[in-house]
Amino acid sequence: MKNLIKLLSVLAFISLAVTTSSNSAETTKLLKTDWSFKGLFGKFDRGALQRGYQVYTEVCASCHSMKYVSYRNLGEKGGPEFSEAEVKAIAASFELTDGPNADGEMFTRPAKPSDKFVMPYENVKAAQAANGGAYPPDMSVLVKARGGGVDYIYSLLQGYEDAPSGITLDEGVYYNKYMYGNKIKMAAPLSDDLIEYGDGTNATVEQMSKDVTTFLMWAAEPHLESRHQMGFKAIIYLIILTVLVYFSMKKIWSRVESEV
Repeated sequence: MKNLIKLLSVLAFISLAVTTSSNSAETTKLLKTDWSFKGLFGKFDRGALQRGYQVYTEVCASCHSMKYVSYRNLGEKGGPEFSEAEVKAIAASFELTDGPNADGEMFTRPAKPSDKFVMPYENVKAAQAANGGAYPPDMSVLVKARGGGVDYIYSLLQGYEDAPSGITLDEGVYYNKYMYGNKIKMAAPLSDDLIEYGDGTNATVEQMSKDVTTFLMWAAEPHLESRHQMGFKAIIYLIILTVLVYFSMKKIWSRVESEV
């Protein structure tokens, strides 16, 4: 009996410690917004995807890579759906190193739709040297790699503010109320009217945050729409199958009852 009491006491202590630790580590509640791609019938907003690509290109691409995305993906169904001509023009606006040529030398050329997004740095060391030792994470699947997903990225981009009294920040470190630990080495990347949207949309920090997060969600799940459609078809199929099975069983048991 005494051993049981001791065991229960230990378990209670561990439970209290875990709860306290969890509460102390709890971050500010994330911002919420209406994501068009959520839910069974969710679809990406084409305008948001195209604007999000613009934000990535003009703001994020100087530091963050997207090594798993090709320029041709920008024209595929279910994505930003740029036209073929637009995809070619987008790709050609970037240069990459290729080779070696017949003389054994490397050379630069305009990117083609089949090429992956051009990397901002030649290697990890170059990226760290340009960012004070920090390595900007690849954005291809960033939404999936962070707890909180799209809500976390959306909130983080809007979470920069002056540090509260009593909190000291090292040089090159910034306060973000949504960042785990509240300290981040990336300066606030967005500010109102930082870019000029081609479709005339007002480029507020909130709007740009939502657009680029939508784009990152597509990059992480490019087949989301087709998956939703497949899920809907599967549900319809199961409903029809259930109805057929029900009536079949009813007919079979009606014969058994009549024989009895």
